[in-house]
Amino acid sequence: MDLGNVRKEYSRPSIEIDSLDPCAMKQFEAWFSEAMDSSIVEPNAMVLSTVDSRGQPAQRTVLLKYFDHSGFVFFTNYESRKANHIDGNAQVSLLFPWYGLERQVEVSGQAERVSSGESLKYFALRPRGSQLAAWVSRQSSVVPTRSVLQNKLAEMKARFASGAIPMPTAWGGFRVRPCRIEFWQGGGSRLHDRIEYLWSDDQESWTRQRLAP
Repeated sequence: MDLGNVRKEYSRPSIEIDSLDPCAMKQFEAWFSEAMDSSIVEPNAMVLSTVDSRGQPAQRTVLLKYFDHSGFVFFTNYESRKANHIDGNAQVSLLFPWYGLERQVEVSGQAERVSSGESLKYFALRPRGSQLAAWVSRQSSVVPTRSVLQNKLAEMKARFASGAIPMPTAWGGFRVRPCRIEFWQGGGSRLHDRIEYLWSDDQESWTRQRLAP
């Protein structure tokens, strides 16, 4: 199938670097707020890229649950494929594909487990069904049939029929501490805007520069 003629001309105004916030996280917050106010489905969906012990990259979509000056937090099973990759190589990337806004944000950084207290605080806020699912699924393990999962769910519903559902020990969060964030916006004639922020540990601040599209 030849897709050479499948193309879209971007129409948003160009970005002047001085119009962006000097702090990458504040700039992300501004763009994220615009994504939230748009018609984009799940603007907090992000592609997480990891590398396994053989150097093979892997990607999957996860949901950003909160962010602040220290990084981006998502939750998962600590026995999952993604968690095993991170345990072996904490260097990861995130991608927010906001196609409806002709934008994307790329984040490079290091992932680390959040404290058990932080995980527990979020787990308590999850819907009961999501809490049960954390007990049902050994994420990334082989399952012979879907009925195995359904039977396990019924078992967990009976086990935790009343009272609060405890957090599984193999469940928790990761925080990605960014060292680089790139804000990309589509431009006319493929002259896209790419503004790169780099974090300096020595100066404890961000620097920014324009990249060629």
